[in-house]
Amino acid sequence: MSVEDSTAARDDQQGPHPTQALDDTVHQRVRLGILTVAREADRVEFSFLKKQLAVTDGNLSRHLKVLEDSGLITMEKGYAGRRPRTWIALSREGAQALDAELRALRALVLRLETPRPAPGPPDT
Repeated sequence: MSVEDSTAARDDQQGPHPTQALDDTVHQRVRLGILTVAREADRVEFSFLKKQLAVTDGNLSRHLKVLEDSGLITMEKGYAGRRPRTWIALSREGAQALDAELRALRALVLRLETPRPAPGPPDT
């Protein structure tokens, strides 16, 4: 049985490949980082995210805009003392999208960790 045949047999039994469930908006490295850090706290400050994810102000701002436009986060601007601050929080939709992404990643890992059947005799 070829790799294609064994993969097709597994796909028939397990449904679509787990990567089909990955969300491009969520799966991008920085955006996934933003969502996971925001999940760990009620809200997170812009400069903390910038430091944790090792990105520039502009890069982080662009990713935050994508997530905000998608409804996955909320942003609140205000002041801490006299200094302007931006706080980011995960929305309900963002929590659901992150959960779906994690399920897809777990399914992918499980697929790779599940032993494959022993190859049969070559097709003739």
